Amino acid sequence: MFAVIKSGGKQYRVSKDDIITVEKLIGAPGETIQLDRVLMLGENGSSPTLGGPLVDKAAVFAEVVEQSRADKIIVFKKQRRQNHRRKNGHRQQQTVLRIIEVSPTGTVTKVVAKKTEPKEKATKKKALPKKARAHEKTEVKAKKPGTKVKAIPTEISLAEKKKTSSKKASADKKE
Repeated sequence: MFAVIKSGGKQYRVSKDDIITVEKLIGAPGETIQLDRVLMLGENGSSPTLGGPLVDKAAVFAEVVEQSRADKIIVFKKQRRQNHRRKNGHRQQQTVLRIIEVSPTGTVTKVVAKKTEPKEKATKKKALPKKARAHEKTEVKAKKPGTKVKAIPTEISLAEKKKTSSKKASADKKE
């Protein structure tokens, strides 16, 4: 069975398991959405059902695969002999859909309903604050054997600070 649906001002011929790219629709990846604007329904070997303008009670169910952006389109405008040029770019937001079912009655079958139930999300570990991460040990490894790794001192002891400040003071006095 196939259907012709309208989305984003364009028409698409879809059947089960098709993957289509339409203008942005609201929905997170993995969610099931219902497309109600069905213009025509048909089956191989039989005459299609035409809507006027829509087929009553018909629906197409689709799963959101991803939300993405289309390739960049360059918009270049020029006025001749005026030395006027303007170049802009635009990327249209789009949604990739996988058609689950074409339904002439507008209801979802039980198999499709079970398949598209939201899965429980695993709990995420919270990142430690910077102060807590400062005490973690880090290792510095050389990329190749025999190469030297430059060590950067992170803490300077008070004695070293006094030595460097006294050297600077004595150098200033000599001048």
